[in-house]
Amino acid sequence: MTSDALARAVDTMRQVRDRCVWTQAIDHRALVPYLIEESHELVDAIEGGSRADLREELGDLLWQVLFHTEIASRDGEDPFTIDDVARALVEKMERRHPHVFAGETAETPERVLELWNAAKAAEKRQRASVLDGVARSMPSLALAQKLLGKAGQVGVGAEIALAVHDAEEVGAVPESEEELGDLLLTLTAAAREKGWDAERALRERLRELESDIRDAES
Repeated sequence: MTSDALARAVDTMRQVRDRCVWTQAIDHRALVPYLIEESHELVDAIEGGSRADLREELGDLLWQVLFHTEIASRDGEDPFTIDDVARALVEKMERRHPHVFAGETAETPERVLELWNAAKAAEKRQRASVLDGVARSMPSLALAQKLLGKAGQVGVGAEIALAVHDAEEVGAVPESEEELGDLLLTLTAAAREKGWDAERALRERLRELESDIRDAES
C-alpha cells in the first residue's frame, strides 16, 4: 500500500467516525467482538481462501486498527494517533532486530530468536512474572502452548515431560500435525460422549499450571 492510499484510509475512517451515528457510539470495548471475528476470518483466508480473500480480510483487520486509533485520537486524557502507533512499532521492531539495524550478527533462526527474546526481556524488566502480559483471552490450545513455554523458562515441566515420555511409550504421541488433529478430535469426541466440557477441562488444568509457575518463581 502506498502512503497516499494509507492516508486516504485514515481519512476515510475519520469521516466515518464524524458522520456515521453508529460508529460514533462505538468505543474500544464494544469493538472487541468485531476484532476477534475479523481475526478469525483472516485466519480462514490464510488457511483456505483465495488471494482475493486474503487481501480483503487484511483490509478488514486494518480497518479495525484504524478504528481503534481514531477512537484513541479523541480521548480527552491520553490521546494518540495512528502515527504514534506506527512510530512506536518501528522503534520496537528496530530494537528487536539488532542483526538488521544495530550491527549484531544472526546466521540462524535460533540466533534471531535469542536476540529477539533478549530485547524483549530488556523492555519488560518491570514485569514481576513470566506470566505478565500473557493474554488469558487466547483460545485454550494456544494458551496452553504459550504457558508450556513459560513453564520451561522457570523450570516447571519435568512432570509434563514425563507425561509426554509415557505417552510416547504407548504410541499416543502423534508424529504429524495431521495426526495431532485426529487425536484432538478424538479426545473432544470422547469428552462430548461423557458430557464433559473439553474447553473448560483444559482451562482448569491451565490454571493449575499457572499456579505451578508462580510457585516456582516465588
